[in-house]
Amino acid sequence: MRSTELRTYDLAIAYRIYPKMSKPAIGLPFSEDKLKFSEICLRSFKESLGNLRVKLWALLDGCPEEYAALFQRYFEDQDLVLVPLPGVGNQATFEKQIEILLQQEDSDLIYFAEDDYFYLPDQFPLMVRFLREGQRVDFVTPYDHPDCYQLELHHEPKWITVFEGHHWRTAASTCLTFLTRKSTLAKYEGTIRTYSRGNNDCAMWLSLTKRRVFNPLAALRFFAKREFYWKIFVQAWLFCWRQILFGRAAKLWVPMPGLATHLAAGLLSPGIDFLGLMRAEGVALESGMDIPGILSESFDSTRQL
Repeated sequence: MRSTELRTYDLAIAYRIYPKMSKPAIGLPFSEDKLKFSEICLRSFKESLGNLRVKLWALLDGCPEEYAALFQRYFEDQDLVLVPLPGVGNQATFEKQIEILLQQEDSDLIYFAEDDYFYLPDQFPLMVRFLREGQRVDFVTPYDHPDCYQLELHHEPKWITVFEGHHWRTAASTCLTFLTRKSTLAKYEGTIRTYSRGNNDCAMWLSLTKRRVFNPLAALRFFAKREFYWKIFVQAWLFCWRQILFGRAAKLWVPMPGLATHLAAGLLSPGIDFLGLMRAEGVALESGMDIPGILSESFDSTRQL
């Protein structure tokens, strides 16, 4: 009976939001107004979900009432759970996401979401199908992080595959917005929870994927160059030595080009004009267009890629 309950929805989402603008997003479109910025991101997320039936928990960390109303505007009451929090911060809200997604029995597929991501329309179901049908897929992020191309830390062999006409590659790490199974979260729970105890998110992912952590020369090279990345290796071993030594290496996959971007200046997913699409969605919002809005008309995959 329990396995039936876990398929009530296609996806369970824990979406955390904070009423202040993150420093990396300052200077991007609409960054002078966090509520509007948040609505544009949430609107793009809703548009990206397509026909997926989702249950969403909104973690409102120190948010005024307008933010609760934002989620109520885009999601039906029966599909939405509001979770007010008294400004507990990044680590505590991530811990709350883990707690909610492990305890829920609405879906066996789960998604960790943050409020500063912008999504392409109708693309999320592709990510869900890749997780369900792809080979050795443990985690999927929609964000094609430029660091994977620019930093020596990520210069290593990668697996590349094609699924439904889209290219996907493995990655050593990502941020804290990702898709996985409830069973996978339970399996790696101890390692993933280390972020809430002070671990670095990159160190957490390197421990899960076991990339670069067995190469002491890499850490020494970064130390000699006085680059902070050597500290990531130290944190990985300090917090996650059991996973590194005895755990199964997880595979983290990234779509190329990305299906969403983290809204951090200079670190947008490459290959698509996400800021142009974001401005178009702002126009749609100001004009009162309902979903599906101008985003679907603006995004032409053959033109953008």
